[in-house]
Amino acid sequence: MRSAAVKRPRPRGRRGLLGIVVAAAAVVVLAVGLVVFKPWLAFIDVRVDEQIPTVAATTAPGQQSSAAVPSVPLSPAETLPPSGPVQLSSGSLISHEHATTGSVQIIEQPDGTRLLTLENLDTSNGPDVHVWLSAADVVEGVDGWYTAGSADFYDLGPIKGNQGNQVYQIPADVDLAAFRSVDLWCVQFGVSFGAAQLSPIGEAL
Repeated sequence: MRSAAVKRPRPRGRRGLLGIVVAAAAVVVLAVGLVVFKPWLAFIDVRVDEQIPTVAATTAPGQQSSAAVPSVPLSPAETLPPSGPVQLSSGSLISHEHATTGSVQIIEQPDGTRLLTLENLDTSNGPDVHVWLSAADVVEGVDGWYTAGSADFYDLGPIKGNQGNQVYQIPADVDLAAFRSVDLWCVQFGVSFGAAQLSPIGEAL
């Protein structure tokens, strides 16, 4: 009886090895892409609903609200401090790379602390988006997507969510006069999601 022939595996050719290398490289590229771009964020909304201080009247710092004007006029030296939060500036968000709506305020509290508020915010979720006070003016359209990146800014930290109402503390040493706008800036990709020009109280919004 003849013994059954043993089939030996053929050695892999260069094409087989090349295919393995290409497949492995594709897996690595896909993994890196998922880590960097985080595409799943586009399908996840993060809503934040913090309490925004109520501003009783749009008065400038050091002025008295019309609701609390004393019967006897006071001299400038006797001007009463505000009894509640005072709005220093405000603006409306416009869209840049992502559709963005909502309003912003800078508010000073009676104790002197200052807050930036985002009200009724609605934008896209994304990686590494921060809230910036920016020295740049807001520019509409594609030209405005990168404006804040070439100007001075103060980073108030990562955005808390892409929807809802949010409050951010502004440190006491920040000179608000140096900043003209608020920008939702994607640090990772160097692009603005949306921005608002700040109008001080007494100026047209």
